[in-house]
Amino acid sequence: MPSDNPCLSLAITRLADIEPQHYGIGVFQAPYPGGFAFHNRIWPKPLAEAWYLWQSFFAPHNLSEMPNHLPDLPPVPDANSGSRAGRIMQHLGVSLWQWLFDGPILASYNQSQGMALGRSRPLRLRLEIRDPDLIVMPWEIMQPQPARQAISLNKQHLLFSRTTSDVDPLPALRADQALNILLVLGQDSNLNVTGIGSAHLNLEEEAEALANLLKDAAQGDLRSFSHSTICQVTTLVQPTPADLIRSLETGNYNVLFYAGHGVPAPDGGLLFLRPNTPINGTELAQVLVRCQVKLAVFNACWGAQPDHQGNQAIPRSSLAEVLIHHGVPAVLGMRDEIANHEAVSFIEAFAQALAMRSPIDEAVVIARQQLLTLYGFNQPAWTLPVLYMHPEFDGELLRPLTEGVTEIPDPSVSWLGRTPSAFLRSLTTPPRTWYVRGGVLRVGRDEGNDVVLQQLEVSRRHAEIFYRDASSHSSEEPKYFLRDVSRYGTWVLGSEGGWDRVHLREVPLQSRTQLKFGDLRSQALEFIIEGQGSQNQN
Repeated sequence: MPSDNPCLSLAITRLADIEPQHYGIGVFQAPYPGGFAFHNRIWPKPLAEAWYLWQSFFAPHNLSEMPNHLPDLPPVPDANSGSRAGRIMQHLGVSLWQWLFDGPILASYNQSQGMALGRSRPLRLRLEIRDPDLIVMPWEIMQPQPARQAISLNKQHLLFSRTTSDVDPLPALRADQALNILLVLGQDSNLNVTGIGSAHLNLEEEAEALANLLKDAAQGDLRSFSHSTICQVTTLVQPTPADLIRSLETGNYNVLFYAGHGVPAPDGGLLFLRPNTPINGTELAQVLVRCQVKLAVFNACWGAQPDHQGNQAIPRSSLAEVLIHHGVPAVLGMRDEIANHEAVSFIEAFAQALAMRSPIDEAVVIARQQLLTLYGFNQPAWTLPVLYMHPEFDGELLRPLTEGVTEIPDPSVSWLGRTPSAFLRSLTTPPRTWYVRGGVLRVGRDEGNDVVLQQLEVSRRHAEIFYRDASSHSSEEPKYFLRDVSRYGTWVLGSEGGWDRVHLREVPLQSRTQLKFGDLRSQALEFIIEGQGSQNQN
């Protein structure tokens, strides 16, 4: 999937200095000018009741943390337990949606969704929860109204994830074409991580079974796919921290998969690699970022939950938030305990979607749909995986096979030999030159681009320069175009000497046009069409 999906990012902040249950909801990233918004909301009693009712049915072990002074709960008319569970799930999902998407926030969402539909792309919706007391809530179940899909299940129109803006910049990431997974089985917990065979399997057998599951899922049915993905799985069973670090530093892994015991703690939780040998999230983050691991998956209890001091949740303390804060691109944890057979179903579907080169957030949707199909909407399994994404990450784990081979922009490029030769060059001496090959030139911070610019203001996929042939029924000359898909835009030098910002749109390019990517203070590059205007000067 192309990575230029429009993105809408929301943040929820408690405004306790105004009133204890007063919140501010803000749009801090929008795909169009004027999309930023702020809205004040009170946490209403009916929503608190819906949340308490949901926990009483799906997570009774958490009820001790909830207030005991709530009034009578809203009645659910159907006495059947399965129907009752579904109605409770739906009631909280609709209540959360109606509270979050209201007033200017809803208007910004609708406008962003319209832009995404117009570009035939799903909208990336990212939610930052700055009040740690709200992190425990299942925001993934939000739905606009009964009988509509939940926000985390709608692959065609939405790709939902959580995020945090308190982050280190995302480092340059290598372009991968194969899954290279480091599978770590830590100290055993009450959860049988594979659910395969006898519950008495030792850890080595469990590691082998889970590794085979990942490989088989990634390989899939090769008769159905025109391309297969290589999947290499290396296993570590109860390693020391030094063993884990050494393996990460020497293996070029793009995925870490941890299964075992974990507990919340102030520095990103504790993962028990072996008895009495924990590693915390802050320590793990350093090596994951240094080794360019793009995705960390934790089949451990509470990986997406903050630690508590007394009855007070500690901000920025969950494992997922700490790893994202330090620059890990994507982290998948569990909001609560997940049963062994549910974990296997999710892992299998998730690995297969990644091998099919789906973006990570799309792969989570596919695997979540699998849980719902197998275990039902009225069971909590599909609500348990929680995905966090770095705000600068586009979700790409593996490069699409079309990249660097034959990708035709839309509208299509002429491949009939009539494309005028063109290139982008620096204004330094001697100049650097990047030719437009195959009708398209990609610019960005990612190493997979044709022109790689390392400034922080340059997006990983920033812009494309491409050739569009004129219609055979038109007298218009063929033209090159600039298409910006970036976060901060591209600057184009106008005919009157002023710089114009191009953001999330296309503009035609004339020969000898100067461009700046991301920042007006950056170095200018010049676009040349050979045979038009002044002669080529290298």
